Amino acid sequence: MSSGHDMSGAARAAVPAGDDGRSRLSHGRRIVAALAVTQTIGYGALYYAFSVFLIPMTADLHATGPQVAAAFTLAVLTTAACAPLVGRLLDAHGGRVPMSAGSVLATLALLAWSQVSSLPQLYGVLAAIGVASALVLYEPAFAVIVAWFDGPEAGRRANALLAVTIVAGFASSIFLPLSGMLVQRYGWRMALVVLAVIYGACAVPLHALVLRRRHTAAVKPARRGEPVRAVARTRPFRLLVLAFTAHSGAVATIAVLLVTYLIRLGHPPAFAATVAGLLGVLSVTGRLVTTTLRRRWPAAPVAAAVFVLQGAGAALLPLAGRTPAGAIGCVLAFGAGFGVGTITLPHLLAERYGTAAYAGLSGRVALFSVANRAAAPLGAIALAQVAGYGTVMAVVAGACALAAGALLAYHRA
Repeated sequence: MSSGHDMSGAARAAVPAGDDGRSRLSHGRRIVAALAVTQTIGYGALYYAFSVFLIPMTADLHATGPQVAAAFTLAVLTTAACAPLVGRLLDAHGGRVPMSAGSVLATLALLAWSQVSSLPQLYGVLAAIGVASALVLYEPAFAVIVAWFDGPEAGRRANALLAVTIVAGFASSIFLPLSGMLVQRYGWRMALVVLAVIYGACAVPLHALVLRRRHTAAVKPARRGEPVRAVARTRPFRLLVLAFTAHSGAVATIAVLLVTYLIRLGHPPAFAATVAGLLGVLSVTGRLVTTTLRRRWPAAPVAAAVFVLQGAGAALLPLAGRTPAGAIGCVLAFGAGFGVGTITLPHLLAERYGTAAYAGLSGRVALFSVANRAAAPLGAIALAQVAGYGTVMAVVAGACALAAGALLAYHRA
């Protein structure tokens, strides 16, 4: 615990006394606005659009659905594998260079994706998308915000993170219909070209021109990794990894299987899709409520309570989900925490360990949590075929309970 206070204190001491706070705050708002735009477009083009391209790509490449879907899993796993290295880069150099380079790579990868003609080419391009995602999506964006809103501005950090996630929370609502319209009118290949142009025209200049690193005292490069390695061996940090790995798997499983399970419970496909669509809206609501509650109570217990509510929603779905009201109630309970983990982790890391090595620590957590986000739905599908969807919901509820317990243990540590 003492090392966290030392790191946080060093970061605060590094802020020059004569720095213009008003100018810094103004530029901080520009950074938040820029990241809100790039995260929305980034998640839309690099993450959500894949589901729209799945069927036409499968036909065009003469492949099976699982073969093409495996490319997306590869992209997510690549993102997870790159997260620790990207975290070290962000701690060492700030966000401008890594995120600008990632934006260029993402644009080129989207263009290359539009030209693939075989599965090996698709896998190679999606691996590049995975690398780019590690450089430009939430983890590096949060690292930039956490580093900027430090010291006297630390109290504004929660609202800055909330603003970015609220705007980016509408990425699926914008880019799923947009991608579908582009595919219908121009085909999936030209749709990717259009997305590449949109993303490159927005993200590259915004990351290159707006992102800026705060002027702090220099840290010797040879010592940058030492706080990360020391913290990663502690019990509280391992509890954080456990909590957010378990929770990310639960959320990903529900996101992938909810529509299918609601249909199996006897609901019409249109109803199932509409109810599942509530998750996106609820993710915004949950973040707003959690940020408000965090002003009165510690973040870890608040998030733990939300995770327990999610677990209850998943556990009750097989029992109450056969009626429309029961299904909606269970989805509302689970959806209340759909986006809570995203904004809680940055707060917990910065609160206990400071900002000097935030990106490296965040990358260590992402290595496991993002990998589980890719692997958990695959395991859940296999489990459903063997033991049924009711068992899957029980496992999801157990994962939420495990995450809640780990957060409470972290809070007491």
